[in-house]
Amino acid sequence: MWNAGLLSSSIDDAGFLLALLDSLTVEYQLDPDSVFFTGFSMGGFMTYRMAIEHGDRITACAPVSGLVSTADAAKTPVTPVRILHIHGTNDNIVGYNGVSYGSTLGLGVDAILDYWQNANDCNGEFAIDTLPNLKIDGLRFIRYTYNCDTDLQHLKVVGGTHKWYHNADLYDVAYEDIIYEFFTGHNAPSRTPTREKAHIVIYTNPTTGIFNVQLFECDSPTIDIRVYDMYGKLVNVVKTMCTSSLQTVPIDLSCHPSGVYFVYEQSGAVAKVVVTH
Repeated sequence: MWNAGLLSSSIDDAGFLLALLDSLTVEYQLDPDSVFFTGFSMGGFMTYRMAIEHGDRITACAPVSGLVSTADAAKTPVTPVRILHIHGTNDNIVGYNGVSYGSTLGLGVDAILDYWQNANDCNGEFAIDTLPNLKIDGLRFIRYTYNCDTDLQHLKVVGGTHKWYHNADLYDVAYEDIIYEFFTGHNAPSRTPTREKAHIVIYTNPTTGIFNVQLFECDSPTIDIRVYDMYGKLVNVVKTMCTSSLQTVPIDLSCHPSGVYFVYEQSGAVAKVVVTH
């Protein structure tokens, strides 16, 4: 299972997920401003751990049938995070009230919503939206939208068990559609949208510490370049004026350990650099 605060373990699953995110960003030119986490059951617990510990790398989270563990509940989120919590009221595996088979797993859903209302600067008010009840599924889907500076929603599945309701032909909603709509603000697409790739080049790479970042189509007054290590830690920020359409910016990592680093430019371009001493 994920090391999501329920176990006494030194396994760094959060570091693994950040490294995975970095490698996918480099391989597929993912937009670092469009990073979303979702997970079911223990994956929901892990989603909350990522939101609390690394919300500065995440755009929004949608935990399903998971909770904030007792250990994570004692932490303060590094930043407000857009949250959609989905949970069935009849979940006998990860109880809606935080209890399973007589043992407390973490905060109950009401306490989780209080936790994030505080983190997301909410005023305690919320709107209730009862989704259409057209299918004979024994369920009612009720959405709570809180009045916050940073989005907070709860999809309460009345009668729902420890199950991912995914088939819109059988149920009034499909979780993945609700999650996609929350993440993007749009209805679920019929195909995966494409994104124009920004482009940067690094030389010399590998490097002993000092290298150049070459930017193409420099069209902003200033350039903001950030360098992260494999664990998602910000290690260097360089700000410079844009003076030409083909801009070269020197970066110095000679004081940092050998390893793989990821260079992000504000337009979304990203590249990997290997430092060897």
